[in-house]
Amino acid sequence: MADRVALVTGASRGIGLAIAQRLVHDGWRVCITARNAEPLAAAAEQLGGPERAITVPGKGDDEAHHADAVARTVTTFGRLDLLVNNTGINPVYGPLLGQDPAAVRKVFDVNFFGTLNMIRQAHGQWLGAHGGAIVNVSSISGLQPAEGLGAYAVSKAALIHLTRQLAIELAPGIRVNAVAPAVVETAFARRLFAGQEEELRKRYPLGRLGTPDDVAGAVAYLASPEAAWVTGQTIVLDGGISQTAHL
Repeated sequence: MADRVALVTGASRGIGLAIAQRLVHDGWRVCITARNAEPLAAAAEQLGGPERAITVPGKGDDEAHHADAVARTVTTFGRLDLLVNNTGINPVYGPLLGQDPAAVRKVFDVNFFGTLNMIRQAHGQWLGAHGGAIVNVSSISGLQPAEGLGAYAVSKAALIHLTRQLAIELAPGIRVNAVAPAVVETAFARRLFAGQEEELRKRYPLGRLGTPDDVAGAVAYLASPEAAWVTGQTIVLDGGISQTAHL
């Protein structure tokens, strides 16, 4: 994989950074994006500096940023083999119909439309002509209702169907898959587990919450030649908790 290049969004920390770290460990070079330049630069240093990683700061719903990120990746590294859409937000909590419509629209602008446009840019600038792979980071909440997380859940459900739709439309040259984690111990998800970690862990058959590395391993598989006959799939990463409803 030494000549492979990936663009990973939302990669200054947490799941996105773990994905970038795993890819660099496997020999990839990466472009990472996030909203804030300073933590993004620090993440790039962890990844090995400019020979292994470049940064393109920008907002997840900014179409000009999407175009720039893809262009700079191709210009710097000469190719683009993998797009990992990890950027996501969840600024609202509570019943879906009680949320400010503008806030719900913002969730979709970043989580769904931002992903769609990043794919459009990657396809237009490189993947459409050369092939490659796309991995979308969805959520288990995209597969089942999530109390208090309605806007986020519906946006992630849309992302799963987008994965399936584009797997058909972009085949055979481009494989499109997704991962759907349950609760992963990151700063982004802290509200979901803070102060109740022990109680939550007992609900998972595997006895723990997820880690960013759990997600990174699945993405690395989907990006690898071992997944050459896999497209349109969503890998659920949930420690078995989705099976407990059947017990």
